[in-house]
Amino acid sequence: MSSPIRLALVFHNHQPVGNFDAVIEQAYHDSYKPFLDVFAAYPAQIKMSLHTSGCLMEWLAEKHPEYLDRLAELVAAGRVEIVGGAFYEAILPMIPRRDRVGQIRTYTRWLEQRLRCKVRGMWIPERVWEQSLVSEIAEAGIEYTVLDDFHFKNAGLLPHQLHGSYVTEDDGRVLAVYPGSERLRYLLPFQPPHEAVEYLRTIAHEHPNSVVVFGDDGEKFGTWPDTYKHVYTDGWLRRFFDALVENSSWINTTTLGEAIDSVPPIGKIYLPDASYREMTEWALPAERLLEYEHVSHEMEHDHRWPQLKQFMRGGFWRNFKVKYPETDEMYSRMLMISNRLQEALDDGGHDRDLLEQARTELYRGQCNCPYWHGAFGGIYLPHLRHAIFTHLIAADNLLNRAMSGGPAAAQEPWIEAFHGDFNCDARQEIYIANDKLAALISPHRGGRLYELDVRSICHNLLSTLARRPEAYHRKVLAGIGERMEGAKSIHDRVIFKQPDLDKQIRYDSYERKGLQDHFFDNEATLAAVVAGEAMERGDFLNLGYEAKLLRNPHRIQARLTRDGNAWGVPLKITKGFTMEAGSGVIDVAYLIEGLPPDATFHFAVEFNIAGLPPGCDDRYFHDGRHEKLGHLGAQLDLKAMRGVHLVDEWLGIDVGLRFADATSVWAYPIETVSQSEGGFELVHQSVCLMPHWHITADAQGRWATTMQLVVDTSQAESRQEKSTAAPVAASV
Repeated sequence: MSSPIRLALVFHNHQPVGNFDAVIEQAYHDSYKPFLDVFAAYPAQIKMSLHTSGCLMEWLAEKHPEYLDRLAELVAAGRVEIVGGAFYEAILPMIPRRDRVGQIRTYTRWLEQRLRCKVRGMWIPERVWEQSLVSEIAEAGIEYTVLDDFHFKNAGLLPHQLHGSYVTEDDGRVLAVYPGSERLRYLLPFQPPHEAVEYLRTIAHEHPNSVVVFGDDGEKFGTWPDTYKHVYTDGWLRRFFDALVENSSWINTTTLGEAIDSVPPIGKIYLPDASYREMTEWALPAERLLEYEHVSHEMEHDHRWPQLKQFMRGGFWRNFKVKYPETDEMYSRMLMISNRLQEALDDGGHDRDLLEQARTELYRGQCNCPYWHGAFGGIYLPHLRHAIFTHLIAADNLLNRAMSGGPAAAQEPWIEAFHGDFNCDARQEIYIANDKLAALISPHRGGRLYELDVRSICHNLLSTLARRPEAYHRKVLAGIGERMEGAKSIHDRVIFKQPDLDKQIRYDSYERKGLQDHFFDNEATLAAVVAGEAMERGDFLNLGYEAKLLRNPHRIQARLTRDGNAWGVPLKITKGFTMEAGSGVIDVAYLIEGLPPDATFHFAVEFNIAGLPPGCDDRYFHDGRHEKLGHLGAQLDLKAMRGVHLVDEWLGIDVGLRFADATSVWAYPIETVSQSEGGFELVHQSVCLMPHWHITADAQGRWATTMQLVVDTSQAESRQEKSTAAPVAASV
C-alpha cells in the first residue's frame, strides 16, 4: 500500500465582464453544470475547493440560481469549500490598494450571504503575484491562497520542497501560500487518470503525508475545444473520480481549509514577482519571446536543460501596459475614475447610493481579461475592451450625478477641461468633457485624440487596437497548422479558423486613434494605404505638438501646434478641437502654414472608430443624406463628399464627419490576426476614416479647412426613454 497523501483539488471558473451571454450559457452547459452533476454523484470523501469569479457568480445568480442552490447544499455537506477573491477578477497589482482590499472584502460578503459559507481562502487572478500583496490580502481577511509551483521555483525551491504550504509575510501580516502543481495542470484532464495517480504515488512514496495541490481553470473540463466529449461523453471525469475512490486508502482528497487546519506549513518563503510560467513568457516583447522560444527549443534535448530550465525567466506582468499601449489607456482611465471616486468619498456630502453604484461599476471595469494577451484573445477581443470602458464610463456618469446633487438634480449642460499626467508617463495630456462626451488628447504623441467617450451609451469610440507583431505570427506566416485529434491543451493547439490568414498580417507603425496627421506621396492610393505601402512623408504623425486651452463659459478649444516638415519643407500645423456645453458635435479646424507656391502636398487626417462591428445590415456607412455607401467592413474610395457617417442601429448611434468643402475620403477596416482558444482568427478592430486633400498654398502660403465630428445617439436615447416609460405589470 502506498503512503498517505492529501490532494487538494482547486477549480477556478471564470467568464469575463462583457462576454457574450450565449458564450457563458454554453460554458454553463458544457462545464459548470455537468461537472457538478458528476461530482455530486460521488461519496462524501471526494471534496474540492471551488472559486467562481464574481462576474460569473452574478450571471449564475440571475440565469441559473438553482446552480447556486446546489452549491450551497454541497457546502453545507462539507464537500465543497468556497474560495473567494477579487470580486470582478482584477489582477491585483493592476489596481489601487484600496480597490484590492475592497474587491476582496465585497466578494467575501456576497459569497457568505448567498452560499451560507465561511470564506477563508482566495484565488489570485492569473496568479499574478507581487510580495506586497500579502499585507493587503491579509487585511481583507484572507488566510491562504494558491500560486503555481513556478513561483516557488523562482524563489529557489526544488521540486521535493513543493508538497505543502508555506508562510509568507509583508509588513508584519502573514499569509499561507500553496504551490499548485504544474505537472498536474498538464495531466488533468488531458492524460488518462492513471497517470495522475501514478504521479501522486511517486510523491506519496518519497514524501508521505504531504499536500499536493491542483489549481486550474474549470473550463478545461468541457469548454475548451474538444474537451466536452473527452471529459463527459467519453467519461474521463468519472474515471478520474473512480480512481480517487479506488485509491482513497492513501489519496485523501481535501479542501484547502482542511489542509491548512491539519498540516503545518513546511516553512517560510518570500516569493518574487511572477505569474504562471506561460504568462511570464507572453509578457515579453514579441522579438524577445521568439528568442526565448528558440533558446528553449534548442536546449530541450541538451542533458543540461533540466538544471538550466529552472533559471529561465520570462517577463513581468505589468509590462503588458508597455507591450500594448491600449492596455495602458484602459488602466490609466481606470485610475482616473478610482481616484475621482475616492475624492468624492473623502469630500462627503455626496449621494452615497450613487457613489456605491459607481464603485461597483469601477470594480467591473477592473476585470483583467482585456488588459493582456497570451493564448487567449484578451485585448484582441473588442467586446471585452468595450465592456471595460462601458463600466468605467458608467462609473464616471454616476460620479457626475452624485457630485451634482444626486438623481433628482437638474442636469444642466456643462463643460470642463484640464491638463494632467493621466497615463503616468511624465507628460501632460488634455481632458475636455461636457454632459454628452469626454475626450482625451495626447499633445506629445502627434496631438492625437486617444479617447472619446459617448456618455449616453457608455461607449468609447476610440477603444482601438493597432496591428503589431506577435511571436505566434511566425506560425501563421509559415502555415504551420493542422487538425488536432482529441483534447489538447490550449497551449498546444495550432488551428487556423479561416484560410489565407498569412495574407492578412499587417503591422502599424503608430497607434490607431484620431486627429492623426499624414503626408503621403501625391500618387498614393487607397490600396497602398491599406497595404501599408504608402510612405509617410511628414513628421507630424507621432511627434509632439504644443497645446493650449482656450475657454469661455460654454465653449472650450484645445489648440495644438507643431513646427515640422513634409518632404523636407518646413511647415506649421495648427489644429483646433472645440466642444460646447450640451453638444455632441465637435468642431475640428486645420491650418497649415509655410506652404511653398506652385507645390502640391497630399495631406490626410485619420480618425478611427471602434466598437461598431461590420457584417450586419444594420451597421453601415451613409453620406449624410442617408444614402447607404456599404457595410462597415467595406473599403471605400469616395470623392467630393460633404459627409461620411457610420451607423450602428443596434447601439443606436450615428457617428459622422461633415466637411465644409467637398472632400475625398478613404475608409477601410483595421483587422488583426490574433490567437484565441479556438485558434488563429481575423478580428475587426476599428474602421479607419481618412479625409484627404491635395493642397496648395493661398497667397499667404496657407491652407485651411474645417470639419465636424458629429455623435448622434438620439436613437439609443429614444429607446431608453421608452424603456423607462413602459408600464410595469402589476403582480397578481
